Amino acid sequence: MKSVKEIQSSPFIQLINWIFRPLDFLEECDREYGDMFKVNLMGLPSFTVVSNPQAIEEILSVDAKKFDAGRTNSLAANLLGENSLVLLDGLPHRRQRKLMMPPFHGEKVKSYAEIICQITDKVAQQWQSKQTFVAQKAMQDITLETIMHVVFGLSEGDRYRQIKPPLIEYIDQTDSPLKASVVFVPLFQQDWGEWSPWGKVVRRKRKIYSLLQEEIDERRAEQKSGNDVLSLMMSAHDESGAGLSDIELKDQMMTLLVAGHETTATALSWALHWVYKLPEVKEKLLAELAGLDINADPLAISRLPYLTAVCNETLRIYPVAIAAFLRCAKSEIAIMGHQFEPEASLAPTIYLTHHREDLYPEPKQFKPERFLERQYTPYEFLPFGGGNRRCIGYALALLEMKLVLAKIVTEWDLSLISDSKPKRRGATVAPDNGVPLILNGKRSRADNMAVAADF
Repeated sequence: MKSVKEIQSSPFIQLINWIFRPLDFLEECDREYGDMFKVNLMGLPSFTVVSNPQAIEEILSVDAKKFDAGRTNSLAANLLGENSLVLLDGLPHRRQRKLMMPPFHGEKVKSYAEIICQITDKVAQQWQSKQTFVAQKAMQDITLETIMHVVFGLSEGDRYRQIKPPLIEYIDQTDSPLKASVVFVPLFQQDWGEWSPWGKVVRRKRKIYSLLQEEIDERRAEQKSGNDVLSLMMSAHDESGAGLSDIELKDQMMTLLVAGHETTATALSWALHWVYKLPEVKEKLLAELAGLDINADPLAISRLPYLTAVCNETLRIYPVAIAAFLRCAKSEIAIMGHQFEPEASLAPTIYLTHHREDLYPEPKQFKPERFLERQYTPYEFLPFGGGNRRCIGYALALLEMKLVLAKIVTEWDLSLISDSKPKRRGATVAPDNGVPLILNGKRSRADNMAVAADF
């Protein structure tokens, strides 16, 4: 059996690299050690980075009972709650995932399309002609309103006004590499009072949970129901007739907020960066969208091939999540000729897999066409993770990404102010400057048809 090479630097240096320059760090290790190597971050269990699609397939396609994944996310427990789906394994994970699944698939996802378009219009109307705005902030406004409406069922009223500010504060508390260190360094997760960094996290979370409890109590008392995710989850029951408890509901709501808001906003920011950086991409997109009414048939828009390819290439080149969830072996297991002992952790690494020259020639170049020319397997292209841990809201995230991008490109004339580079933002990788754009004015249907004709 082959042995896995270990990174030859101190655990402290590896932790600093992981927090402050994760992509460069991974690429340097990949060049030196190959597509399977062991990482040791100070204060955390070691794990093996895997970026070979065959190895990833062997990890993700085996019986899920061979690995635990939830307990490898224990550092997120204080942020998301002990009952968060990402922290569960075995039967509890399967039960809660099954109860949460219906709102995120099929007809339910389709019903959210009109809401997404309306929210995009509402946010974009606030942009001022000839003035600069930051795409990341604008996209966060859109995705937060979407989460509030689609997940919490709130779009107006006192509860909406009360819960929105602490939600924004909670999300922004890891918006830099330094602030993000609280996610990776257990020592920093100490409540030393209301002015300490972690003390603020604890109190914001407590306030959000108090407001969520008021909403849950009110719905139960008045027997309210709706098409939002919270309503659907409150009414869901397993085979034994049991539903989700109040604390389970609150923990899952927090998980959906953190996982669904920031990630989609970041992906949209990168998409706008590439579309306005590369004129040929914007022109091809406009040509495909010309003559189509997004508001009339948003689902038809979401199926357009080049629009889909642009979104896929965005998620390939800078995937929001660097790696899929760690898989912790429950017994001895062999992966591509390497033997791993029980408790060994394996990390299918999305970023390195998406930058393999053998899969994606010129991987640093933004080329949507590659997704029109080739069909990639779930082990070669995995922006939402894979196996039984694939992001539960991926269908909604993709729909939102496509509709928001299509509406902005066809209805607003924008220009990119400056280039962006990736930097850590919490557990994600986001544009360092938020993607600054300037609004030149509104686009007309005639403008779009002219582009299509020229193209």
